[in-house]
Amino acid sequence: MTRSLPASCTVLGYRKDGRPIYPILGASSDDASNDEAAVSISQKQLNTLLAREKDQGGRAAVRALADKLGFANATELADYVTGQRQAEQEQLTETQRREQELAAREKAAIAREAAALARERDAARRAALAGVGAVGQDLEDAAVLLRVDDDADDATVRQAVQDLKTRRPELFTVPPTGTALPPTAPGGAPASVPPPRPGAAASKPGAAGAEMARRRGLLPPA
Repeated sequence: MTRSLPASCTVLGYRKDGRPIYPILGASSDDASNDEAAVSISQKQLNTLLAREKDQGGRAAVRALADKLGFANATELADYVTGQRQAEQEQLTETQRREQELAAREKAAIAREAAALARERDAARRAALAGVGAVGQDLEDAAVLLRVDDDADDATVRQAVQDLKTRRPELFTVPPTGTALPPTAPGGAPASVPPPRPGAAASKPGAAGAEMARRRGLLPPA
């Protein structure tokens, strides 16, 4: 038969100094004081305890990782990781800057090529207009009035020039048919060019020196 222990507040005796002696509970496995007491805890308190345990476990894992990687503490590990990320960001920024510069150069080259093609196209069309009589300010006006696509071929441009000449003939100057040419000058040169002067008779080399020597009596008369 198992005897229950007295209550915890029962005084079993007194020490020499007068302090009371209380029973030590839990000595018997059948004692009611061995039963776990029900504890009431709110959900908020439970979440706080779980978060605390998780945080403590995370710090322990970080310390273990820092020790494994050779860092004295977690702060040195964090500084190293931050430095690596900053270096990667700077490298990425430099790469982006180079890519932007390359894109800008390519864009400028394309713009220069397009401008050169536009100048060549304009010169070719002005030459086509000038070939049918457009000159001076009339040439400028005809170039503005000429309507043709940028990628038009030569045949299309010639047809557009002829159409413009038909619509606006006053822009194109054509010499009248049957106009007499100016008379030619002697020697076959045009009237506006003076004829060549008759050249002096060709003399033999040394003839002038021999003539001077004869006048001075150094040589007999010829």
